[in-house]
Amino acid sequence: MQKTIPCVLMRGGTSRGPFFRAEWLPEDVAKRDRVLLSAMGSPHELQVDGLGGGNSLTSKVAIVSRSARPGCDVDYLFAQVSVDKELVDTRPNCGNMLSGVGPFAIDQGIVPATDGETRVRIYNVNTRSTIDAVVQTPGGRTEYEGDARIDGVSGTGAPIRLNFLDAWGSVTGKVFPTGNLQDVIDGVAVTCIDAAMPMMIVRAASLGVAGNETPVQLDANEALLERLESLRREAGRRMGLGDVADSVIPKPVLVSAGAHGDMVTSRYFTPHKCHRSHAVTGAIGVATAFVTPGTVAFDLGASRPAGMHRIEVAHPAGRIDVDVELREGASSLEVRGAGLIRTARKIMEGQLYVPARFF
Repeated sequence: MQKTIPCVLMRGGTSRGPFFRAEWLPEDVAKRDRVLLSAMGSPHELQVDGLGGGNSLTSKVAIVSRSARPGCDVDYLFAQVSVDKELVDTRPNCGNMLSGVGPFAIDQGIVPATDGETRVRIYNVNTRSTIDAVVQTPGGRTEYEGDARIDGVSGTGAPIRLNFLDAWGSVTGKVFPTGNLQDVIDGVAVTCIDAAMPMMIVRAASLGVAGNETPVQLDANEALLERLESLRREAGRRMGLGDVADSVIPKPVLVSAGAHGDMVTSRYFTPHKCHRSHAVTGAIGVATAFVTPGTVAFDLGASRPAGMHRIEVAHPAGRIDVDVELREGASSLEVRGAGLIRTARKIMEGQLYVPARFF
């Protein structure tokens, strides 16, 4: 026997996956995860028996519900479904899938649309952080078509602005959870940072690569991947995340100089393969490290005064422009806000079939 549940398949930024209202899924976490594994066709390298695309970027799920938190419209739980393991990880956030949450909430009638633009305040359950999504709603209806272009996606779409309000230290409690701007792990200087996503940032040159290699080239460098994973596991322990062998956080990131003083080149890992473009949350973290004196990324750019600054994060498919706000902190300038533009597309809406035994 199979059971049907509503499902909306969407592209969010450079990722893709099914969106569900929380009430469409089992309340029990173990049952819910079995449904998600079945929905995506995991574990299987091609995910041929589900909606997944055989890649971590297309094996993602967004679960949305009306929020009971003061000032928030919806709660968003992100789930990274492993392609080749029976594993559903809800520890990280995904900023690309996040870009579809506002349109989904409006289309579902959770948030009423206003003529012109509609602001949707989203509480990310994974990282306990709040994001404002500004969605185009001319005539009170979600508009997906537009002229905004993001690297890593063909064509254009309506711009969706994501403003990250309190994503600094949201998972570990500190922007720099080890208490240091740099740590040395196995002879390599790294920056452990929790800014929208827990990450371990390493200069590419420290691991013997240029930092502008393609994802295919980096994925083929087995020695590099083994070294990164070793560093990542120790970084996770030092960040208070425990044993991260079966977790996708912290994410390892290689950085190198960009084409000019306001650009940093990044290669973001998910964590065992190089991202074909870049995670939005990862771009926020890289930009934060880039403008913070003392990190391994800071010397790649130029020092900046207080105020708004546009940082370009170069990635394999192009770049992400991140607007960061620097304010005076207790002893130095600190990043207190960041925003960027994404697009989303509703691909299909219908009924998903899953084995009834999972319910």
